[in-house]
Amino acid sequence: MPMYDVWVKVQHSVSCIVHSLCLSFFYRLQYTVRRRTKKAFKAMEVPAAPATNGNENKGLKTLISLYSSCLWNRVVGFVPSSDSNFLGKIPIYFRGRSRKRRACLPLPLPSNSLQYSPVTTEASRVCDVLHDILEHIFSNLHNIQKNMQFWQSRAEGSNAQKVKFMVLERGPQAFIEGTIQLIHGCVAEGSSIKNICLSASAHISERIAILTNLRCSLATFLAEVYMEIDRFGEELLRDPENSLPSLLIRINGLFFKLEASVGHLHAMRQCDSSVEGSYSVPLLFEKLPEINQEGSQWTDCEIRDAINLVYQNLEKLDSYLSYIVAKHRKPRKVTQYWIRYTCGVVGLSVCSMWLIGHSRLMGSPDIDNWLREARDSTIGFFSDHVEQPLLSIRDELFETFRKRHRGMMDLEEVQLTSNSLHRMLLAFSEQTKGQKFPENAPDQEMLEIVMARYEKELTHPITNLLNGELARAMLIQVQKLKLDIETAMLELNQILRANEINFAILAALPAFFLSLVLIMVVRAWFKQDTRAEGRGRIARLQRRLLVVEVEKKIMQYRTFVDQGMEKDAQCVYGLLLYSLDRLYHAVERHAKATGEWQWLSQDIIDLGKPSLQTEHKLRVTARLERVYDCLLPSLKRQ
Repeated sequence: MPMYDVWVKVQHSVSCIVHSLCLSFFYRLQYTVRRRTKKAFKAMEVPAAPATNGNENKGLKTLISLYSSCLWNRVVGFVPSSDSNFLGKIPIYFRGRSRKRRACLPLPLPSNSLQYSPVTTEASRVCDVLHDILEHIFSNLHNIQKNMQFWQSRAEGSNAQKVKFMVLERGPQAFIEGTIQLIHGCVAEGSSIKNICLSASAHISERIAILTNLRCSLATFLAEVYMEIDRFGEELLRDPENSLPSLLIRINGLFFKLEASVGHLHAMRQCDSSVEGSYSVPLLFEKLPEINQEGSQWTDCEIRDAINLVYQNLEKLDSYLSYIVAKHRKPRKVTQYWIRYTCGVVGLSVCSMWLIGHSRLMGSPDIDNWLREARDSTIGFFSDHVEQPLLSIRDELFETFRKRHRGMMDLEEVQLTSNSLHRMLLAFSEQTKGQKFPENAPDQEMLEIVMARYEKELTHPITNLLNGELARAMLIQVQKLKLDIETAMLELNQILRANEINFAILAALPAFFLSLVLIMVVRAWFKQDTRAEGRGRIARLQRRLLVVEVEKKIMQYRTFVDQGMEKDAQCVYGLLLYSLDRLYHAVERHAKATGEWQWLSQDIIDLGKPSLQTEHKLRVTARLERVYDCLLPSLKRQ
């Protein structure tokens, strides 16, 4: 791409950003000036004012409005022109500060949303606002759920585990206090361990109760928001300008219901709380400005302010929940394992001092010698167990013809010895028998003649050694022994050559096993498949457990609805949406890899629809566990 085109695109991007920032700032400034002007005139109003005074006030209002409009037009004239259509209203300030988007449960919009393509831009921006609301709620619910699971696991532990947690897993200060309490109880012959167990139960139960109430309030808020989006879904896509104001008013009311629910918890905790510290301020949301709420048409400025207010309330909710959860969160890893880390730091310090004592800094060559020996040992191990075996295998595979030529030479030498023995046997047999033997006479037959003559000559060994055939027979046997030895050596050489690859592989086995162990360790470290998003057997089990959790929540929701427990039903429905969000996030990557994401995502969205019957949802959950590859058990998959 030419540099000129790049520079033009950069200029265009910068101008768009500046334009959006200026629009956001001046819209806000204009709205603030109008509100303060209205308040000022309300404060100056007199109950029994004459008609002429009212006319003067009215004229003054008109003059100020005209002046502000004229000033606004002049300011806008300096800003580069851009499309200021509906919902250019989400400020860069709030969207830029939003967290990185992740895959979460989609909005409950109609499946035939392609027919609303003429307003795709506006509808997509509306969806961005609603998506941010759900994303914040899911994130806060996940944070609360993680801490709740920790405290529930501690509550299910034995008394010894609770004492261990209170004394050893809450930091050095708790360790000192717990140790003093145990010693004081042993000296006073009291039940100090029982007191610590009771304190641990109260400590854990209090945090579980607070986090449970927070989770229920937030889940109820999530369920109500989701139902409102489901109710306004088709109108949002067809006519976002008219339906968005009504939806924003409903969401603003839901924020205040959440404020009342959390405020009740705040008041209860202020009266009786053993948690360190106290809450700074209660949760107070911003109220929707006094604008034309009942009207069917809002101005861009009013919609912009309403959306900004939603983002402000989300930020307040995040801050408040972060503060409350921080007071009741599980101890950090450093706090839980502070004894291990302390021992590790002490051990590392001792090792460091010992190494410094044997280093060049203290005039000792020990470390250099150790490094040299380690290097030589590594090189030797690599040469003996990696390089040489690989070279042997290479020679065996790529130098077959050369080794075959050597084998042929050895075979020729054995053949020469065999021919010489045959001639010796033939000459001895002809001389001994006094008859002519054929050239192809078998060696075994002639060897029998030699052995018979040898046995006969042994009767008078000294005489026959000088005058007889004893010496000749012995030499023939020596030649036969030589042939047997050469034949055996040739066969042994062939066996060894045939197994050279096996010997090389045996020599390389130590390096192979060492590499295999290292690969397994690195794979286990990088894979980390304990979460539901992983690839291993444990991750697959976690995904199936999420489906089971979804099925249980569906049954609980149906039970509470049948019993008329509306509040509990909304809480369970919000938790159902949270479980579906976790399942949606866990299976997305795997389902896209297998090509089944289109159908699986639609099934998960159907499970969250409020209007879908419970029987149909249960059939969908059964299909999830039976059909989709990423949710099948490991044995059925193979």
